[in-house]
Amino acid sequence: MPIFEYQCRECSQVMEVLQLGTSPEKLTCKKCGSNNLQKLLSSFSSHSEGDTGTSDGSCPTGTCPLP
Repeated sequence: MPIFEYQCRECSQVMEVLQLGTSPEKLTCKKCGSNNLQKLLSSFSSHSEGDTGTSDGSCPTGTCPLP
């Protein structure tokens, strides 16, 4: 089930929304009630068993491009 992030253009509140089906419902900001929302580009991270990220700590999320 996809989870999307939206940011309110009125109050800057960021929220996650679980959206089911092909036509999303009309969304409103949970903080101010505005429907002026912008869908954010989300990234995901994954790791395999035993993966501890980078050894030098230069990429804390583990999603940085390789040099």
